Amino acid sequence: QVQLKESGGGLVQPGGSLKLSCAASGITVVTSHMSWFRQAPGKEREFVARIGPGGSGTSYVDSVKGRFTISRSYAENTLYLQMNSLEPEDTGTYYCNGFYRGTQHWGQGTQLTVSSWGQGTQVTVSS
Repeated sequence: QVQLKESGGGLVQPGGSLKLSCAASGITVVTSHMSWFRQAPGKEREFVARIGPGGSGTSYVDSVKGRFTISRSYAENTLYLQMNSLEPEDTGTYYCNGFYRGTQHWGQGTQLTVSSWGQGTQVTVSS
């Protein structure tokens, strides 16, 4: 059974950096087609980056070229996405995707918010 679990999302200010991780089981990341997708609120899921099996190279959507780097670890069987110079337009839920035995497998996603605002805090006044 293939399982992909993303982590590393959070709130980042514009210009900041963050590294996402995708821990894999049931699939070997270095010998599989692995990708990152993202979905912004109200928009369709879009391709972000891909890395082929072995040394077959990487590809990126134009909007992240030069800012994002996809990589993977054989020892940890984990896929990564290093994101630099983050922009508010990068906000969304980021999904790890692995293609194995003819089937696409997805993680549950991790949320990234790029904003100069804080997350806010709830204040309740009650008698």
